[in-house]
Amino acid sequence: MAKRITQKTKTPMPCLEPAERRRTFDEVACGYSVAMAIAEADRCILCKNRPCVAGCPVEIDIPAFVQQVARGDFTGAFRTLSEKNVLPAICGRVCPQEDQCEKRCTLGVRFDPVAIGRLERFVADHAAAQSTGRALDERPVPTGHRVAVVGSGPSGLTVAADLARLGHGVTIFEALHKPGGVLMYGIPEFRLPKAIVEREIAALEQMGVALELNHVIGRTFTIDELLTDLGYEAVFIGTGAGLPHFPKIPGVNLIGVYSANEYLTRSNLMKAYLFPKTDTPIVHGRCVAVVGGGNTAMDAVRTALFLGAERAYLVYRRSEAEMPARAEEIEHAREEGVELIFLAAPIAVVGDDTSRVRALRCEQMQLGEPDASGRRAPVPIPGSAFDLEVDVVVFAVGQGANPLIRSTTPDLKVSRWGTIVADEETGATNKDGVFAGGDIVTGGATVISAMGAGRRAARAIHAYLRR
Repeated sequence: MAKRITQKTKTPMPCLEPAERRRTFDEVACGYSVAMAIAEADRCILCKNRPCVAGCPVEIDIPAFVQQVARGDFTGAFRTLSEKNVLPAICGRVCPQEDQCEKRCTLGVRFDPVAIGRLERFVADHAAAQSTGRALDERPVPTGHRVAVVGSGPSGLTVAADLARLGHGVTIFEALHKPGGVLMYGIPEFRLPKAIVEREIAALEQMGVALELNHVIGRTFTIDELLTDLGYEAVFIGTGAGLPHFPKIPGVNLIGVYSANEYLTRSNLMKAYLFPKTDTPIVHGRCVAVVGGGNTAMDAVRTALFLGAERAYLVYRRSEAEMPARAEEIEHAREEGVELIFLAAPIAVVGDDTSRVRALRCEQMQLGEPDASGRRAPVPIPGSAFDLEVDVVVFAVGQGANPLIRSTTPDLKVSRWGTIVADEETGATNKDGVFAGGDIVTGGATVISAMGAGRRAARAIHAYLRR
């Protein structure tokens, strides 16, 4: 007999009030209570074909953990999650479930899908609060094999955890002074508290993963030196895509122009929002314009508002329907007072006589035929230029691969965009013993897709070590 559906919509996520958000960098989403989590999990209809699992890049047994939540077995749910996902508290917050597991949810054909991401977050947070989440992994017998992981972002953390669980010795080399990669420097505190990232990484260290911070591979050591002088049998490159892009328009060198990468790194990693309590300053713009339409742009414009901007604009060259940012983030931004300007593109940053930003000059657009991405291409409307009076401009228009590793590893095959060429299923590169995954291979993507690449590469590295 088919399960009777009594709750057709998702259990709402409690959030801080918009006025309160603008006074603090505290996390906006407050998380489910026990009663909320059980009620939401009970919406699962236990369908036989389990399409949600196929939509998860790290292959979580979603129906199993959801049903464990419905029964109140939160420790069991955490165990099920942890079998496949080493970062459940993070993924529950930043993974775009609406485009992956929840998009395939059978219940979602007629009603709201099960809120899988919110349940994942609840389970991970509950385990941390009850101190039940740290003793689930016993260290296996060491194999004697050693693997170097370059970069401590989502793909690097995943491959490290999977290999450590198999008994291999793993060392992560991180260029910055704190591990976590984009999780630490790219995503704001109000969306992903850094204490949670630190908690997840501490669990990896308990598994035996070693961390070497302030090690810039390509300068401190090269890839070849890791394989020869330092004796690692395999190397995984997961350095992400952190080289910012700027549009080719006048004025991008004016004072007050940032890449989203720098703007968010100053605020997130270096805690510039606490200046002068911390040492890193940031320009507190009165009126700030952020150019872009993805999650990074949304993070930057909301950060500007929380830093005290009177007005914060998001300028996007297409319509809202084409925006790649998560709908939840767009809704939060609107609630907080971000002004969204669609069908507009910058043509110049205008400065004053002291070389500081005075305005962002834009041109109105209209949508034409679809481009290579499948979205309708924006076309300028002649004579439609207008100025936005701002004193800070942040560009969130894409990022590329840092050239350091490819310039010091000349036999490593790269694409014309500078990303590393690697097998999609194994992460293997053309260089023996060298694997790669995440944004350094695909270009900018999601946390969970990078984790999926790390999982596939870990399997391939394990097979390589045992050959």
